Amino acid sequence: MLRDAEATSEHFDPAGRSSQGRQTACDHALTVLVPAFDEESRLPTTLTGLAEFLDASLIDYRVLVVDDGSRDATAAVSAHFGRRFSTLRLDRQRGKGAAIRRGMLAATGAVLAFTDADLPYDLSALRSAYDWVQRGECEVVFGARDLRESQCRVRRKLSRTIASATFREVAKRLISREVTDTQCGLKVFSRRAAWEIFSRTVVDGFAFDAEVVLLCHRLRLPFRRIAVTLINEYGSTLSLSRHAWRMFCDVVRVGLADRMRRGRVPPVREWPETPAIEGDRPRKAA
Repeated sequence: MLRDAEATSEHFDPAGRSSQGRQTACDHALTVLVPAFDEESRLPTTLTGLAEFLDASLIDYRVLVVDDGSRDATAAVSAHFGRRFSTLRLDRQRGKGAAIRRGMLAATGAVLAFTDADLPYDLSALRSAYDWVQRGECEVVFGARDLRESQCRVRRKLSRTIASATFREVAKRLISREVTDTQCGLKVFSRRAAWEIFSRTVVDGFAFDAEVVLLCHRLRLPFRRIAVTLINEYGSTLSLSRHAWRMFCDVVRVGLADRMRRGRVPPVREWPETPAIEGDRPRKAA
């Protein structure tokens, strides 16, 4: 069900300091990010599903919708779900990678996760991954569709299956031979790991996942993989015709840049100030 990373002697605190000595501000246990672009119609169902699952888990959680410059009323949906739900709104569409980066650097949970706006995976994997990070057993958990225990309960298009296998092989050669499913849309991080990784990412599009995996390796963050169950794929916004070539080019650039650095950790980048989170307010622990 899982695969451990390289062993390290240090025990990591999910709410610890970054390498820059910057104190992380944690005021709850778990933040779940949901990147969204023009998701007004299906986002209510997604947020309802998250609320039902997380309420039952008894975790002190928040859900942060990251609106990637939507043209519809996506940004207003979270206001109907109570104090645990809020929206971070970007000024224009920048890409899924940029949206996740902004959300990760703005979120204030001790453990941070993201999943897709159509909730493609059974959420039991999210709970298990949270527990591992919260207990300090690892700093990052990558969802995986290619483990023996992984399940697929939907019929995938042949073209998407072929494209996924091709991308996986490219990523395996350039990014990681251990994390062979870089693109699974369920990933969980300690707050420290999220800062260390996402303060360094540069890919704004769908291939950002591969860059995250590579940075996890270079930063020597302990990780695990967890089997996921794919329960729907009807809502994927990834278009093979519009995004496949750019994803391929982004992964090649990330891999080549890593080779030019000879495996050294890239520097922390400076990003514009994170937009205000709508619906955010001072919070007390549940």
